Amino acid sequence: MKKITLLIILLLLNSSFPVNAAVEKQGRLWQDESVYSIMIDRFNDGDRKNDTDVNAKDPLAYNGGDIQGIIDKLDYIQEMGFTAIRLTPIFDNTKNGYHGFWVRDFYKVDEHFGTINTFQTLVKEAHKRKMKVMVDFVTNNVAADHPWISDSSKQDWFHKKLDILDGNENQKELEKGWIDGLPDLNQDNPEVKKYLIDAAKWWINKTDIDGISLPEVNYVPISFWSDFSNEVKKEKKDLFLLGVTSKNTSTDIQEYEGAGIDSVVNYQYSEKLRKTFADTDQSFNTLYSDADKNQNSFLRVNFMDNEYTSRFTSDIVAKKQFPGSRWKTALVYLYTTPGIPVIYYGTDIALNGGEIPENRGQMSFRAEKELIDYITKVGELRNQLPSLTRGTMEMLYDQHGMAVYKRVYKGETSIIAINNTSKSQSVTLSNDQIEGGKELRGLLAGDKVKSEDNKYTIILDRDNSEIYVLAEQSGIKFSLIAGLVVVYLLFFLFLYKIRKQKR
Repeated sequence: MKKITLLIILLLLNSSFPVNAAVEKQGRLWQDESVYSIMIDRFNDGDRKNDTDVNAKDPLAYNGGDIQGIIDKLDYIQEMGFTAIRLTPIFDNTKNGYHGFWVRDFYKVDEHFGTINTFQTLVKEAHKRKMKVMVDFVTNNVAADHPWISDSSKQDWFHKKLDILDGNENQKELEKGWIDGLPDLNQDNPEVKKYLIDAAKWWINKTDIDGISLPEVNYVPISFWSDFSNEVKKEKKDLFLLGVTSKNTSTDIQEYEGAGIDSVVNYQYSEKLRKTFADTDQSFNTLYSDADKNQNSFLRVNFMDNEYTSRFTSDIVAKKQFPGSRWKTALVYLYTTPGIPVIYYGTDIALNGGEIPENRGQMSFRAEKELIDYITKVGELRNQLPSLTRGTMEMLYDQHGMAVYKRVYKGETSIIAINNTSKSQSVTLSNDQIEGGKELRGLLAGDKVKSEDNKYTIILDRDNSEIYVLAEQSGIKFSLIAGLVVVYLLFFLFLYKIRKQKR
């Protein structure tokens, strides 16, 4: 009797959920992920024993962050709704190589970050939480004092020294030049190609990572990436390859798709995002004209900033705007449009900073929680609603910073409204845009909009956003009331039988 009663209660509760179309995702795809991107040295110091040559006051030296520090904060990251982490290079680096790009040994973890065992633990702990791990893999260059430089048998492993000026767009020179004076690897050499591919395979098999991000992907020939992607993807199903171009490139992203790279960081799109959301009253039209209407094409990475750019917060401050409000508005757009949101560590506290190394400041876990709570809520909705990650996208309204758009997936319809203006806004949508006779239930701020004459009028205050789902109109549900009456009757019958047995 008790089991029957509990079963009825659960069924009734499920029938009363606010979303009328609880669409199930068939397995997780990379477009369903949201990524927290971490510069290891600047995130969290979890092991003081490896703090050799650490100077937390010097932005060009090791500051103490390590792999154990990330393990200690996995719950913090997961609770914000993130389903994957991306790490800067973990390989052994030369002196002051806090960023990981001055590689001396491709098969060893930098001693400032921990050991291979610590990294394996990080991946296992992330997987326990159903989180994926992606790590940077440097292929363009090595440290200036790498042992190969003085090895006479490996002189043809490098291109002849050619300094590259910032902003150079000559592709051949970019592929062969010594960027920042670092020895440039010759990937056309079969031995170099084999070494890099074998090293990547080793890390996949040794640590069970889920993805590899590829810094300076445009400094390496496309032919290499074709062979690289073909080989490494044999090692693990659904391995994700993310290409990270140099900041000032105009590379044809489609080339990399043909070479097996799953997604490429697009700085031009990021600049449009920053311009739109750093200030109010900015039109969205430069953004959604670039947005894919479906998810069948090349996956886009949506980001505001990363380790190569100034912090988006610095743009906001320059416009004399409040960082919290601007970040909230931008994050809603990043989380609800096609692509994978990649959020740079410190976004959760609106960390500020200019160009390198100011953009690589230390994370703080003592900041106010308002923005963290907001990211958590938006992340929760993204994880719950497949339409936000897999749905088609259609812009319904865009006027001077007020935007409303629709995402649809297998019967689930989400309507996202963003007021990026300096005033309250009212938008009326017709049944040509949204099916009439229903209601929009706000899941972010709790707003509710009922259909009146088959029209929906959305009213939003300035700097506010809402994520709605289209649902049947709510009201008195007599079937639910009847069901609850049955539950109570069964419950009292259960109590009566218990008492009778005790007598």
